[in-house]
Amino acid sequence: MKFLNPSPEQIAALLSSARTIAIVGLSDDSSRPSYDVAKTLQKYGYRIVPVSPTITAWQEIPAFPTLTEAVAGLGPSHPIDIVDVFRRPDHVNAVMDECLHLDLPTLWLQKGVINEPAALRAQQAGITVVMDKCLKEERMRMKQ
Repeated sequence: MKFLNPSPEQIAALLSSARTIAIVGLSDDSSRPSYDVAKTLQKYGYRIVPVSPTITAWQEIPAFPTLTEAVAGLGPSHPIDIVDVFRRPDHVNAVMDECLHLDLPTLWLQKGVINEPAALRAQQAGITVVMDKCLKEERMRMKQ
């Protein structure tokens, strides 16, 4: 079985309904792509949840070292809609496992983050997966 991304219409619907995006691998260095993507998504009104063991906060928003700690810290009244991954492909299996364990609905692997076996496994488990696409670019293609 070959991995297929959702259609452009499905991606637009996903981005229209999402409110909270956890960014795994978010950097507090403004020269890094994850920082730029997070800032842009924040301007579109998304709530950003920084997930990185190397920072304590991003833009004064407390960071969590893992997705598990982020979900626990946010509580059930603030669900994570999309997990956006800025990690090397060899780290995707661990992130995907956390998404499965936490019953998170969407795993987004940024441009260049390609792990087809993990993406297929996540899809087969019922998670919506977008791979090798920039969330910021996809959101910018949409009309407000």
